[in-house]
Amino acid sequence: MTEPAARQPGDGTRAVRAGLPDPVKNEPTLPGPVFAAHFHLPGDVSGPYAYGRDENPTWTHLERAVAELEAPGRSGVESLAFSSGMAAISAVLFSQLRAGDTVVLPSDGYQVFPLVREQLTAYGIEVRTAPTAGFSAPSGLDVLDGARLLWLETPSNPGLDVCDIRRLADAAHARGALVAVDNTLATPLGQRPLELGADFAVASATKQLTGHGDLLLGYVACADAELLAPVRRWRKIVGAIPGPMEAWLAHRSLATLELRAERQSANALAVARALLDRADVTGVRHPGLPGDPSHAVAAGQMRHFGCVVSFELPSRERAERFLEALTLVDDATSFGGVRSTAERRGRWGGDAVAEGFIRFSAGAENTEDLVADVLRALDRTA
Repeated sequence: MTEPAARQPGDGTRAVRAGLPDPVKNEPTLPGPVFAAHFHLPGDVSGPYAYGRDENPTWTHLERAVAELEAPGRSGVESLAFSSGMAAISAVLFSQLRAGDTVVLPSDGYQVFPLVREQLTAYGIEVRTAPTAGFSAPSGLDVLDGARLLWLETPSNPGLDVCDIRRLADAAHARGALVAVDNTLATPLGQRPLELGADFAVASATKQLTGHGDLLLGYVACADAELLAPVRRWRKIVGAIPGPMEAWLAHRSLATLELRAERQSANALAVARALLDRADVTGVRHPGLPGDPSHAVAAGQMRHFGCVVSFELPSRERAERFLEALTLVDDATSFGGVRSTAERRGRWGGDAVAEGFIRFSAGAENTEDLVADVLRALDRTA
C-alpha cells in the first residue's frame, strides 16, 4: 500500500514554528537574545560564532525562519538579517554591481531610490529606470538589454502597481541579468519571489513582517550560495548588522504574521471598497479590488493583497484635515503595523504624487470600526 504524501504545513503553522531550534528540556522554545561582541574561542577559529559583527545565534534563528517563509520546503535557501531595509537593499546593489555595469530600477519605487541612483552613478554604474506598470507593455523589456541587475518593487510603494515577476525574471535571465525583488509590501506570506524566479528576495522587516512599528530591520534571501557570499561580505565590511534584541523581537513577531496579514489585508480591501463609493475620493488603488489595474497580475502571483490603500483627496488642505479628523488612525509614515496609519505622502517631496495623495496602512482593528472612522473623517471634512 502506498504511503500518502506528507501534508505540508499551512502558512500559519509555518510562521509559528519557523526557525525554532530543536526542543531542549527546561530551555525556552525561542531562546532569548544573545548579547555578545565576542565568544569563547580557544585554539583554532572553527565553529559558527567568533565575533559579533559576523554571526550571532539570535540572528541564526531569525534567518532560518525567514528562509523557511520565503521558500518553504526548498533546500539551499539562506537569508541574511540587516539593520534596516535600506541596509539590505544597499547590500545587494553594491555587492553585485561594478563600474561599467547597468542596473534597471523602478522609477516609482521607494522614495530613497533617487539617492541610491545618485550613488550608483557616482560609482560609474549606468542606471536605467522604468515604471513598475511599464514592464507590462510589449516594449517594456527593451530596458533590460545589457543590464547586469533588474530591481523590482511589487507592489510598488506608494502607487501600488504590480508587475509579473515570473515573466520579468525569465526575460532578465535570458539576457544574462540577475533579478532582485523588494517583497516588503507583500511579505513572504503574500508573495514568494524566489519561487517566481527571482535571484534575491529583499525586504524591510520594519514593516508588516514584524508588524508592531517598534524596530528597524531588513533581510536578503537567496537560493544561490555564490550570489549570497558577496552580500554577506558587504554586511561584514560596512557593519550593517541587526542588534540581537531587534532580531529576537522580529522572530517573536513572526508567530502572528498570518493572523495579522489576513486581518490587515481584509481591512485594507474593506476601506478601499468604501472609498470607491465616495465622490470626493479619486484614484483609489488596492491590488485586491477587481477593477484595479494591477488586479489580474496580482491575483496570479499573490496570496493576499497587502495592507496598503492609496487614494487622492481634492487638495493638500483637505487631506490634512482628513488626517486630523481620524481617531483610530495615526498620522505617521511607514506601514504594516497592527495600528492603522496614514499620511499625506507628498509632504516628503520624494514621490511623484498629488498634494492630496494619501497612503493608508490598514491595521488590525475591527473592520467595521476602521471603515466607520474613515468615512466619518471624510464626512467631517467634506
